[in-house]
Amino acid sequence: MIGELHQLSAALSHGQRVLGFDVGTKTIGLALSDRSLTIASPLETIRRTKFSADVERLRAIIAEHKIAGYIIGLPVNMDGTEGPRCQGVRQFAKNLDEKLPLPAAFWDERLSTVAVERMLIDADRSRKRRAELVDKLAAAYILQGALDALRNQGPRL
Repeated sequence: MIGELHQLSAALSHGQRVLGFDVGTKTIGLALSDRSLTIASPLETIRRTKFSADVERLRAIIAEHKIAGYIIGLPVNMDGTEGPRCQGVRQFAKNLDEKLPLPAAFWDERLSTVAVERMLIDADRSRKRRAELVDKLAAAYILQGALDALRNQGPRL
């Protein structure tokens, strides 16, 4: 079920974790929340192959970390419109929802990769090291934004 952020929040019980996704054409960056839904941490980057193989890897991660829901970064254009990349992410989410029916929500990921790239450049990381880190760090950036929004919604979390 892919809904709004408040619907995801309502579906979670105390102490459950959520997974953050930065879906690209070649990779999927993943981040993991803590049990208090306060802090997002980079988890890993999956090199995309066939959808079925990607789902099996995600299924293993969800089981290992006892994931109760997920946030998917939606690459909205700067003017707020949705282009081909959004359509691709929405289709990925729809297909994923059919295989892994957990509560989920989209989160506007505008500039997440840019912000993470800038941070890595400021940290003097090599181009190779930035390429290794950017997707999972972008996923953490996306997830952290959603967690902050959840926390600001009220006393539930």
